[in-house]
Amino acid sequence: MKLILNVIWLVLSGFWLALGYVLAGIICCVLIVTIPFGIASFRIAGYALWPFGRTTVERRDAGAGSTIGNVIWIIFAGWWLALGHICTGIALCITIIGIPFGIANFKMIPISLMPLGREIVPTDEPFATR
Repeated sequence: MKLILNVIWLVLSGFWLALGYVLAGIICCVLIVTIPFGIASFRIAGYALWPFGRTTVERRDAGAGSTIGNVIWIIFAGWWLALGHICTGIALCITIIGIPFGIANFKMIPISLMPLGREIVPTDEPFATR
């Protein structure tokens, strides 16, 4: 079932959302200082491309640096990506078949706003420590 959901997701919105994250990652990797933001963006691009069967959990070792980084991320890239999730989610919720995918888009807004200090894991091990 996860495969079918992921394929439909890929066709309806996953490709374009992942492309937005890749673009944000490339822009962040231009400057050496913002490379951690680029890496986080590339990691989330994979999650936005194939989200069903995976979830995000907070990293226990994330400290104040990730909080400061998330504030910087929200200002420069996070709100653009969250806006993309909102627009795509609303568009998908117009049809009955698209409602689960629209809800999945809305669930991705928090990670698009604050990606640092989060880890993507399979849904069968959301409480695993890494």
